[in-house]
Amino acid sequence: MKILKFGGTSVGSPERMTKLLDIVNPNEEQIVVLSAVSGTTNSLVEIANYFLAGDKKKGSECVENLYQKYKTFVVELLPAAEFQEQGNEVIDYHFGFLAGLANDIFTSIEEKVVLAQGELLSTTLYHIYLKSIGVPSVLLPALDFMKTDEDNEPDIPFTTKHLIPLLEQHKDNKLFITQGYICRNSFGEVDNLRRGGSDYTASLLGAAILAEEVQIWTDIDGMHNNDPRVVKGTKPIAQLSFDEAAELAYFGAKILHPQSVFPAQKYKIPVRLLNTMEPSAAGTLITHDSEKGKIKSIAAKDGITAIRIQSSRMLLAYGFLRRVFEVFERYKTPIDMITTSEVAVSLTIDETAHLPQIIEELESFGTVEVDTDHSIVCVVGDFGSEKHGFASRVLEGLKHIPIRMISYGGSNYNVSLLILSEYKTEALRSLHNRLFE
Repeated sequence: MKILKFGGTSVGSPERMTKLLDIVNPNEEQIVVLSAVSGTTNSLVEIANYFLAGDKKKGSECVENLYQKYKTFVVELLPAAEFQEQGNEVIDYHFGFLAGLANDIFTSIEEKVVLAQGELLSTTLYHIYLKSIGVPSVLLPALDFMKTDEDNEPDIPFTTKHLIPLLEQHKDNKLFITQGYICRNSFGEVDNLRRGGSDYTASLLGAAILAEEVQIWTDIDGMHNNDPRVVKGTKPIAQLSFDEAAELAYFGAKILHPQSVFPAQKYKIPVRLLNTMEPSAAGTLITHDSEKGKIKSIAAKDGITAIRIQSSRMLLAYGFLRRVFEVFERYKTPIDMITTSEVAVSLTIDETAHLPQIIEELESFGTVEVDTDHSIVCVVGDFGSEKHGFASRVLEGLKHIPIRMISYGGSNYNVSLLILSEYKTEALRSLHNRLFE
């Protein structure tokens, strides 16, 4: 069985939704994972924010505006009266529920339920569409088998235990549809796998049933060797290893959710990144194998803050770095890059919600300097210790740009450099010319 995930743009209009059958093969065993229709999750976030703030009037107006969009969507997707009626029943139910929240106490629990409505709508409407054209399919409720544990980590054995019996109940069916992103938490409440989590859902399902392959369908033909939004002449990468893909996803390649690589990697499930708008394009295959002796791609991550802690107490002192890291652990703030010298440590973060408290605690160790508005540029490829010349080519490509930090040797797959964000576009273009032209 294959897992096929389609993002919001792939189901962003009735026309796009109907064209999924150019890709989905009802005669092959497939689980189709759908995101919410593009724009829906943003609208639901807005609705939830108004309700949380107590502004029931504006929240209700947003519910009505989104409802009207779905009424039009249903008319275009389901022109036949019988199925249009079914579609209207679905949206009336979901938007009736949303409208009713204006009269209740609204907490973070209700917020998660609101955010789940997008995927529930897209999958149910697609299931009705398939029924309207005579294509057999089974709608599988993700809330019946997607679950996170007490640490908010996905519970893959739970998914295996509850999903496989559902599939076996419908042995005569080959096409299954389910929701991306949504799940239940350890308390049984509706929750989610965070934004972009539909990729994660697909990878988790692939791991849970040991699928033949996971396919992530988006609006770009695979992962490119640079950011096509700012660099001309980028090309899709034919093959990446899981480690290389994870580095690129974490450091800015938007096509893939960073966490979605790990379940497939652990259970050795190949992942393909493919283009809904150009189904014949080869895309990118992600497996345990990688082409050796090549630089694969360049990515950049914005919104980076650099922190330098300078202290004479670091000199020959053990336990110093542990105490520094404990500060960030207390405030649940991940660290991206780190470099050290005998008397200083520099590191970067991209979450600054607790920055003032972090700085206050770090000042007990020594002098603290903070630099904002930086970007991490990450070059991914074969940087194993036996290789030579690649790192020098990276630095040569940036010789005219001030570099704040360099991280090399922490992985066999990347060199990361910290620069001011104002130089990011120039850095990406210069590296592209140096490494790929």
